[in-house]
Amino acid sequence: MTAQELRCNTPAHPSRAAAVAQPPPGAGQEPALRAMLEARSVALVGASPRPGTLGARMVAEVARSPAAPAMYLVNPKYREIGGVPCHPSLAALPRPVDLVLLGVPDAALAGQVELAARRGDRSAVIFGGAFGVAGGPPGDPGSVEPGPRSGEPGTSGEPGASSGEPGASPGATARLRDHIATTARSAGMALCGAGCMGFVNVGYGLRAIGYAEPHPLPEGPVALVTQSGSVFSALLRTGRPLGYTVAVSSGQELVTTAAQYAAYALDLPQTRVLALVLEAMRDTRALQRVLEAAAVRQLPVVLLTAGRSAAGRALVTAHSGALAGADGAWEALAGAYGVHRVADLAELTDTLELFAIGRRPPPGPRGGIATVHDSGLERAHIADLAADLGVPFGQIGAATVRRLAGVLDPGLEPANPLDMWGASANAQWQLTESLAALAGDPAVAAVGLAVDLVTEFDGDRSYPEALTEAARRTGKPVVVLANIPSAVDPVVAGDLRAAGIPVLQGARSGLLALGHLLAHGTWSPRPQPPPVNAARRDRWARALRAAPLPARPLPAAEAFRLLADYGIPATRARPADNAAAALAAAAEIGYPVVVKTDEPDVAHKSDAGGVVLGISDAAGLAAAYAGLAARLGPRVLVCRAVPPGTELAAGIVTDPDLGPLVVVGAGGVLVEHLADRAVALPPVGAAQARDMLSRLRVARLLAGFRGGPPADLGAVAAAITGVSAIACELGGELASLDINPLICGPDGVVAVDVLAEPAPATAPASPRPASPRSGSPSPGSPSPGPASPGPASPGPPSPGPASPGPPSPGPASPTS
Repeated sequence: MTAQELRCNTPAHPSRAAAVAQPPPGAGQEPALRAMLEARSVALVGASPRPGTLGARMVAEVARSPAAPAMYLVNPKYREIGGVPCHPSLAALPRPVDLVLLGVPDAALAGQVELAARRGDRSAVIFGGAFGVAGGPPGDPGSVEPGPRSGEPGTSGEPGASSGEPGASPGATARLRDHIATTARSAGMALCGAGCMGFVNVGYGLRAIGYAEPHPLPEGPVALVTQSGSVFSALLRTGRPLGYTVAVSSGQELVTTAAQYAAYALDLPQTRVLALVLEAMRDTRALQRVLEAAAVRQLPVVLLTAGRSAAGRALVTAHSGALAGADGAWEALAGAYGVHRVADLAELTDTLELFAIGRRPPPGPRGGIATVHDSGLERAHIADLAADLGVPFGQIGAATVRRLAGVLDPGLEPANPLDMWGASANAQWQLTESLAALAGDPAVAAVGLAVDLVTEFDGDRSYPEALTEAARRTGKPVVVLANIPSAVDPVVAGDLRAAGIPVLQGARSGLLALGHLLAHGTWSPRPQPPPVNAARRDRWARALRAAPLPARPLPAAEAFRLLADYGIPATRARPADNAAAALAAAAEIGYPVVVKTDEPDVAHKSDAGGVVLGISDAAGLAAAYAGLAARLGPRVLVCRAVPPGTELAAGIVTDPDLGPLVVVGAGGVLVEHLADRAVALPPVGAAQARDMLSRLRVARLLAGFRGGPPADLGAVAAAITGVSAIACELGGELASLDINPLICGPDGVVAVDVLAEPAPATAPASPRPASPRSGSPSPGSPSPGPASPGPASPGPPSPGPASPGPPSPGPASPTS
């Protein structure tokens, strides 16, 4: 950047002075977020002439902005930078600005944000991590008032200078971040960060970043919001055709959240794909509104989250100070709004490229993919991978088979997937016609050339020319599915992408991307909750509120009655607290029976040896009761024995942001050994219940394994919708509901154990409790964790970590 270029963007230059003096009508009422993302004036606090510093980079990047915002350089160390005046403080600027970039040490952040708030500046970007030092002014809200120099930027030109110093304190850091957020929020400021890379509004023409990124950044259909700064930079530098409308590194989201940036992006007519990379779930209600709006418009949303594993959740916390969103909550959120959830960055990038190209499968029933290969082994490899990943191949018709047979060399099988490699001199024609024939089949939604796309040292261009011609002859997606990313010829790949043909760089990630493409557009609006049975709801709400405290579950016999009241079949059960009562209960129920401890302090009955099965007579029952009473206490539950069947676990867990979630998975002894579960937001209808079941590995057992009779899937789905009805009516009264096992057989389902935990007395008594952080987060403020799921022996699979705690309003770091 030359001094002349810099001067052209400053208010002193005649070309900008008039625009600054005459703001557009209504600018004062513009939302702070829009003022930030479409800033007409920018103050760069910590501006520096020193090459390689954050202060120099942010000056250079803002100066590259096509929108040419008015730039005010601020640093008390310099009188001018590149021939442009440099102000000693924000206080010296003639008027409030739309955006303040804070390239200052963490120790100066509180004073700078306070000064910007007092001046009426509309928004700010905080690049540094906002780490507080024990005993330092930022750690003490009473001492953050600007002193003689605390209202001035630091002179290092680098952010977060104090973050690496000894003495950095978690408590002081939380207080600093909370103080910054409170100050900005009280002044109505939008705030990007802390700990972020900034943002680029490509469509508007604003580069509010402090790090060198590609220039110009290609404009296109993708809107990117990421809490990871490293992912922000990587996706801007992929070399893939991922043009952007807006790209935001949101960082810790102390004030302005991913949902708000995403809502802005959806309002841009150029946005056709939304990419979200998130560690923590914040402002959940706003996020749900954004996802629903995208789903209604059939605009693909691609989501990558972190923290699926216990180790991943711990690393998210260590990395950012934020608790990762429980994975089951992300799963439920994605499922409710048709979000394309990806597992890694390779899948994210291939999926974004595929959606960004713009071609979609034709309307109507979705078929499968078709692939053409030049290797028999690679054809089998792709077939294996597709089967593992659940990506279907289209079942081509007889006409397509005949058409292929007329194209291929003798001896090659006309099939899908297709190996077309032969000895013909007409290979390019054969490939073109094979791709066109498969694309023309009604059962094929997308067609791919699954080859390595290596550099051809003899200059042969048969593959790209055949692909281009085949793509010209169809409106369906035509792609390259490359096996080895590092072997792809970048020149050929660039030519194909320029022709609108995605080059998916990895067999697994590419197949998963094609799976997302096939699934897109199949979303249906969430069903309305079933009519509320007010008498039933009020009756059980009273029962749950009257449950013994502290944290005692509903008595088991009552919990079984709860299930029955919501149409969930349960085994006959009677409580007893002495041997005579147990014998009387068995006589009423009929042998064989099961006896289990009903002591309220024993949640995991099987683990405690509190279940005795297969009792066929009074003598056996008397002995079993005596043993349980001696070891665990006198209270037992006598239950009618149930014929064997496939065991599921079903229930409700309460997420601190989303409220009650319906969970179904493998049950009985499998629950702890088979991480197999599906999670959904209620209400769950019968069709969605069947879909949840189909995603389980245990679904094969339900279908009838090794000649066994299949379970009544209608009855299983009805039980799940019954659980959903409980969630809708009693979600605010229940901390958790665990049915395990739910025995599933050809004659229906029977719940044989259940644990219902009331919500804490302080919880709001509403069917869908409001998120404790449905508005802007309050950084540094402790938040209560969710009520423990408290599984019955041993409980349904958890959708996240045990007692995961809510996703923290704390930070996400700018780098991963």
